[in-house]
Amino acid sequence: MSTPFYVSPQQAMADRAEYARKGIARGRSVVVLTYADGILFVAENTSRALHKVSEIYDKIAFAAVGRYNEFENLRIGGVRYADLRGYSYDRADVTARGLANVYAQTLGTIFSSVGEKPYEVELIVAEVGRTDADDQIYRLTPDGSVVDEKNAVVVGGNADSIGNYLGQRHRAGLGLAEALKLAVDGLARDPNGGTPRALTPEQLEVAVLDRQRPQQRKFKRILGGQLARLLSGDESAAAEDDSDASADTE
Repeated sequence: MSTPFYVSPQQAMADRAEYARKGIARGRSVVVLTYADGILFVAENTSRALHKVSEIYDKIAFAAVGRYNEFENLRIGGVRYADLRGYSYDRADVTARGLANVYAQTLGTIFSSVGEKPYEVELIVAEVGRTDADDQIYRLTPDGSVVDEKNAVVVGGNADSIGNYLGQRHRAGLGLAEALKLAVDGLARDPNGGTPRALTPEQLEVAVLDRQRPQQRKFKRILGGQLARLLSGDESAAAEDDSDASADTE
């Protein structure tokens, strides 16, 4: 009888983590950073149907990189969790921290299961507060770990390089146009020190959680002409609010 092939639990977990990491690194990056009036989400994404950034609940949004079918399942599950909790208890009981804990349990269970591969996804769950001190940003890795982030976070692609760039330049009180320019400059830079790429509005998916919105729902997509004006540095475009509901919903 042949001896069964043995792999230590530590090596098995390391292999699964490396498998997931390589899958995530193949995707294009998503940047989430705070600005004066809320939280900005910027993703390099040419699709207008397959979103990397989405609304979950009133003040909560979700961003992801990796396999679309996997993070879309997680997004839908998050929406159902938020709707059920808000209906059963109170809308104020739906929080980014609670949602991050649910995602952490789901990802951790999948990651440690021998019968299935780990999810090749990395998530960001963010909630805008009444003041910038109340803003919450959580990053979740494929093994279910949760990291409480501050100011700026990047997932996917050249996350380390872009994260270092943003960390050195981000400051409190940025206007929306300033924050958007910083995020786009980070996404466009060459990690090898070459000439930065030129990213157009058509290559970007941009959304905000804006605490200044009078609506209960704070999520808004930045589209079309407003996005172009913000990219050109027009800070006054930040005050525009599209009355078309399609700008706010999936």
